[in-house]
Amino acid sequence: MSLVRPQELPYSPISRATIQENVYGRIREMILNGDIEPGRTVTVSSLSEAFGVSAMPVREAMHRLVAEKALKVVAGRSVGIPTLSAARLEDLRRVRCEIEGMATEWAAAAITPADLRHLDDLIAIMEAAKAVKDRARYVPANRDFHFTIYKAAGSPALMAIIESLWLQIGPYINLLKETENWSRANEDHKAIRDALRSGDRLAAKVALQEDITEAAKALESVLKR
Repeated sequence: MSLVRPQELPYSPISRATIQENVYGRIREMILNGDIEPGRTVTVSSLSEAFGVSAMPVREAMHRLVAEKALKVVAGRSVGIPTLSAARLEDLRRVRCEIEGMATEWAAAAITPADLRHLDDLIAIMEAAKAVKDRARYVPANRDFHFTIYKAAGSPALMAIIESLWLQIGPYINLLKETENWSRANEDHKAIRDALRSGDRLAAKVALQEDITEAAKALESVLKR
């Protein structure tokens, strides 16, 4: 029996950079999905054990996310979600209305029939999820809805800014399950979709800004409690 040499295998070595990006992507997804809840902390060791990797790529991903203001150092090797004050919430709301509103305007001129059908499907998923208060289905569908629109704008530079904003607000979107915003939000989603379908850039932007503003109002009420 002959020994297969490494160079004969049809695979490329996994680079350290690939591992770092994968770990960063997984932690980022956890933040956006609310798996790291506000008020709770995670450690380098717990994540490296969960991902089956060494501490180094986890530590580097955490440093990157701290720099992006998605995480904050709590103590030693522990990190958590930054506190959301009323002032910070208002600041994020204003910036999101401008940046995401602009992306929605641009998308109105470029969105495809396939994109619109996908928005229809996501609205249906959110309707079903909110009926049974299924956060695990609603939150990813809500994000997919918004980012389908933002991708249609065709601007990688704008998308990078929006992703940074969502990393900062994403963990708190889960708190909306304690409010009636879920029901209101999907009505705004339908208005956004209808405006995009008709090519009405201003109506799409206004509906999107209404969605963001109403969510911020609901979050503010939760933070006060």
